[in-house]
Amino acid sequence: MARGRTERLLVARPGHGAGPDSVIVEEPLEIRLDGHLVATTMRTPGHDFELAVGFVHAEGLLGGARVQRVRYCATGSAVGTEFNVVEVGTGGIAPVPAPRLGTTGSACGLCGSAAIDQLADRLAPLDGRVTVDAAVLARVPDRVRAVQTLFEATGSVHAAAPFDPATGEVWLVREDIGRHNAVDKVAGRLLLDGRLPATGAGLFVSGRASFEMVQKAWAAGFGLVAAVSGPSSLAVGTARRANLGLVGFLRGASMNVYSPAPMD
Repeated sequence: MARGRTERLLVARPGHGAGPDSVIVEEPLEIRLDGHLVATTMRTPGHDFELAVGFVHAEGLLGGARVQRVRYCATGSAVGTEFNVVEVGTGGIAPVPAPRLGTTGSACGLCGSAAIDQLADRLAPLDGRVTVDAAVLARVPDRVRAVQTLFEATGSVHAAAPFDPATGEVWLVREDIGRHNAVDKVAGRLLLDGRLPATGAGLFVSGRASFEMVQKAWAAGFGLVAAVSGPSSLAVGTARRANLGLVGFLRGASMNVYSPAPMD
């Protein structure tokens, strides 16, 4: 299940009759760590192992333990659970996690689940500051858009992509109905490849830069977040506390730099 899924439905088009349309699939995913349920999130099926790994890493649940295996099922057969349960295993080395109550929506994840001070207790400010040429940064959205196959088919998913600030080269692209899920999929892939922390790298996100997006980027060690839409005040404050670059409204040559704080 490496790719996201779509369904073809018959829809009404006023003035043009009925016709088929592709819609993105949204299903719940239970994420477990060493047999313990930690969260249920609504997501686009596909790259589920990356999503689960990225989530437990961003939440600090691994406690420095190495991921030894990732698998479907845990509570039954993969087919029996419809590929909607993933367990991340550390051999019992990770601390026993406290479960999240309720279901994490695909729109905002665990929005506001930690204040900046609480986050800073777990994550140290990033070393150094990533600089990027505005002309290089301006090319990143088009490079990501060119390989957004699910967005092309449905128009209803977000994308996240790590990139090289020096060249604008995009390393990979992950899509999901939840923008926070897309970031977790990116971070999970990099962790499984031994590429975290993503020191000196940039992270592009196709939506707005919320607190949670900045939180996840900080946890993954990215030095810069570049978003198509604007940030929240909490996201800006978190980015400045983290020594993390934050660019919003990245649309062609136009963009706003929110972190570091601009000079008068």
